[in-house]
Amino acid sequence: MAPNNRTVAVLGPTNTGKTHYAIERMLAHRTGIIGLPLRLLAREVYDKIVALRGPSVVALVTGEERIVPPRAKYWVCTVEAMPEGMGCDFLAVDEIQLCADPERGHVFTDRLLRARGLHETLFMGAETMRKAIAALVPNVEFMHRERFSELSYSGQKKISRMPERSAIVSFSVDNVYGIAELLRRQKGGAAVVMGALSPRTRNAQVEMYQNGDVDYLVATDAIGMGLNLDVNHVAFSATSKFDGNRMRPLLPTELAQIAGRAGRHMNNGSFGVTGEAAPLSDELVEAITEHRFAPVTKLYWRNAKLQFGSTKALISALEQHTSNEWLTRVRESCDLTALKTLVQDAEVAARASDGVSVALLWDVCRIPDFRSISNRQHAELLGVIYNYLHEKGQIPQDWLAKSINSLDNTKGDIDALSKRLAYIRTWTYVAQRKDWAQDHAHWREATRAVEDRLSDALHIALTQRFVDRRTSILMRRLKQEESLVADVNKDGEVTVEEQFVGRLEGFQFRQDASASPDEAKTLRSASLQALAPEFHLRADRMYNAPDTEIDFTEQGGLMWGSSAVGKLIPGSNTLKPHVQAFVDVEAGPDVAEKVTRRLQHFIDRKISTLFEPLINMQRDESLTGMARGFAFQMIEGLGILDRADVGEDVKSLDQEARSALRKHGIRFGQFTIFMPVLLKPAPTRLRLLLWSLSAGLQEFPEAPPPGLVTVPTDATKPAGYHLKSGYRAAGDRALRVDMAERLADM
Repeated sequence: MAPNNRTVAVLGPTNTGKTHYAIERMLAHRTGIIGLPLRLLAREVYDKIVALRGPSVVALVTGEERIVPPRAKYWVCTVEAMPEGMGCDFLAVDEIQLCADPERGHVFTDRLLRARGLHETLFMGAETMRKAIAALVPNVEFMHRERFSELSYSGQKKISRMPERSAIVSFSVDNVYGIAELLRRQKGGAAVVMGALSPRTRNAQVEMYQNGDVDYLVATDAIGMGLNLDVNHVAFSATSKFDGNRMRPLLPTELAQIAGRAGRHMNNGSFGVTGEAAPLSDELVEAITEHRFAPVTKLYWRNAKLQFGSTKALISALEQHTSNEWLTRVRESCDLTALKTLVQDAEVAARASDGVSVALLWDVCRIPDFRSISNRQHAELLGVIYNYLHEKGQIPQDWLAKSINSLDNTKGDIDALSKRLAYIRTWTYVAQRKDWAQDHAHWREATRAVEDRLSDALHIALTQRFVDRRTSILMRRLKQEESLVADVNKDGEVTVEEQFVGRLEGFQFRQDASASPDEAKTLRSASLQALAPEFHLRADRMYNAPDTEIDFTEQGGLMWGSSAVGKLIPGSNTLKPHVQAFVDVEAGPDVAEKVTRRLQHFIDRKISTLFEPLINMQRDESLTGMARGFAFQMIEGLGILDRADVGEDVKSLDQEARSALRKHGIRFGQFTIFMPVLLKPAPTRLRLLLWSLSAGLQEFPEAPPPGLVTVPTDATKPAGYHLKSGYRAAGDRALRVDMAERLADM
């Protein structure tokens, strides 16, 4: 072959830069076309070339998307959609080892045998294709590329122990969703990538993973086909899959293709298993890590020289066998099944009576079954389309509009949105055909708009179900070891990085109860780290706050404004209670000590103010002997004693002692000995609290309403309650002690 007309097979494992090399080679030519195995990958390569050369010279052609500018020089296509006979200077086909795929192999084999660039042709793929390509492609040159990074096997890991930047691979939608749900609960969430997703949904999910919103990816084997992701570890949750006919184990080459997504460019990667997948054998691990696999010996093939004289001749041509030892006829594919089904229909059979009609029927049969419904239902839709095209030359606009509009609904769950998205792909494919609908440009935009809306809705639904954005954001910020910033509003609601995490009540953080147990640890860690400055700020503010902002409750609680910040506990004596501050341990000892000291100052001052007569009497060194002993009893009794309990002590007091005690405001009544000034509401409320505290009561009784001369007696209250309230029980009523003494004097 002449030097200016080369055919090169660029072979090697994943992560060798084969696709990147092909893009470079194509852009070195005036015109070029590249065929890729996935619509997703085609879109990725298209975006790369547009970034390099601009959109005016780059075309994108897939079954459902067609962007063809007037001066297109470089064509990016799915392999099935590669136009024939264009005469481009350069042509490339990626993942050429798919010639051995039972479903799509015949398309790749056809390109291997018949597609050529005028000056340069590249086939990129696995080393397993070397012998087959050498046998089938004359004068082919081989180029081997080594993997940029090493791949190692790390055995079995639980999903809960999965390292960050991991992709967990499964082979059914239910399993993908189940694993993603588990990762949401345990790790904050995961992105989901499946071949059935539209490029728009897939790109949005991948972007969420790439920018670090989530550290995990759950995918089907769609990630094995060249999608460039920053994955460090690939874990197989299963090593078997349903291939359309049966469950079968993945081939070593298939496992290697997927495992090879770990480690991008120069970063080493690892792979392993998780869930119910059994550990891989030593031989299999060695084959994957050393890139040594049995060569491909058979390529799937289908006759490309079709006969359109009749439907019978067409079916016969499609079922033709080959004598080439390297080729084997593909099993019956969806398009052939649809053709065989439709020719049984009398109306279709009558219409398909000449070459043009048979060719049209075959075109219609090649509409893919995106909906994955039964062969019969798929054929029925194709039959309607064919009859319209054959009779009217185009699909009626009103029928097309009704079919598309019925899918333009972004409500519903993931399954409903996925179903509509699969259905709209059929009409997107139909709209790409210029001659099938009037004003096809309008319908192309209409189907694209519906697909975009459904794609966005599906991305939102996937994110809402499988990503706890709050936990994900907080985990990322914690991992980055950046200072988290908490914002506390006037209602005590705490947000960290704009995510609601709970409430701050005084110096205690009440975490959002909606967090699952798996999320709670991350939530608390991030919240308390972010709240550290707020705790210190609050402690300073409270320490400098006036006593009017602090109060005690009847149950011994200590309040700062509306926040409970501590409680009273028994101290060394009745007038010296201690304070137990309510401060989270994570706030630190400095905050706890400052809050405790401020509360102790408050209660000490409150006692010294309200019980000033008692404090003065306690400090009066002129009181000696019996007078001092009685003063001590008055202090212990918090300014009020039942005379019956201290009658003998009262009798032993001489007039001088009584006089000294009266100077401190003590009144010696017939029933009660008390300090009238301490019967006021404020001292009474504090006295009941201190008495309840020293008596070790579980529930503290409240003081009677102020200003009442009598109150009903309450047998449920503890003994001594009425007296400490400033009342004397007398039958069904209790009389205020000063009034009882006035009556006694009368």
